[in-house]
Amino acid sequence: MFDGFEPVTVDVGETTIFARRGGSGEPVLLLHGFPETHAMWHRVAPALADDFTVVCADLRGYGASGKPASDAAHAPYAKGAMARDMVRLMARLGHKRFSAVGHDRGGRVAYRMALDQPDSVERLAVLDIIPTGEAFRRADTRFALGYWPWLLLAQPSPLPERLIAADPQAIIHNALDEWGSDGSGFPADVRAAYIAALSDADAVHAICEEYRAAATIDLARDEEDRRAGRRIACRTLVLWSAGGPLDEWYERAGGPLGIWQEWADRVEGRAISGGHFFPEANAGETLAELRRFLL
Repeated sequence: MFDGFEPVTVDVGETTIFARRGGSGEPVLLLHGFPETHAMWHRVAPALADDFTVVCADLRGYGASGKPASDAAHAPYAKGAMARDMVRLMARLGHKRFSAVGHDRGGRVAYRMALDQPDSVERLAVLDIIPTGEAFRRADTRFALGYWPWLLLAQPSPLPERLIAADPQAIIHNALDEWGSDGSGFPADVRAAYIAALSDADAVHAICEEYRAAATIDLARDEEDRRAGRRIACRTLVLWSAGGPLDEWYERAGGPLGIWQEWADRVEGRAISGGHFFPEANAGETLAELRRFLL
């Protein structure tokens, strides 16, 4: 799926990060979300590598990246810690400043990186998310029912871990088939890779810890940033699923663009068809938007 890409495992101090890199040009970091891995970029990354040096990384706790022990506060899986991993990864690969593109949970790592370490992020693209603090602050019945991983996986250990471990295949199939994307567009080998990654007990615990950190540390960090007036300074692209939750739930706030304009100085973007996983289900349109923004 990643012809011409080199696999690398990099020690970033607190853990190790697995990535694939390829292409040449200005550096771009691609980050995945739940319940996927870096493999979600298999249709976008090779084409993007015609113009850029592309790095597709597994977040800590996911895929082939390290899964460090957590603590009672879930701090090792806060987005600030995961953002540090990625800045160190890119620096060790020779890129002190780069553009970051993140989908779902990867988008949360990417915008935290832009807030905490603005000198490292040239441009930011966030795909199908609004800031974590905004999502919790605006949560309603639709959110509780539609975004079940946020509430279920944040429950105390070991209940969520046991539920996922009982049938990781069901989690993957539910996501790929029921979150607005055409399930037929996910090849069997891609599904198998996602299922294999979610069948690792250490990964499952790490992922749940990441959701617990989101509901505690990440929420508090977002609220602190809002009170302090911290904003994202770099150019920011916002893409979201046409007809999906972000497209329909936040109309009163001006939609996703209206919300992100409260967080970033230079925001642009639009909806894209293809459901939550539009980078895979509608790779052509996703690629066109990313190339236009990043060039």
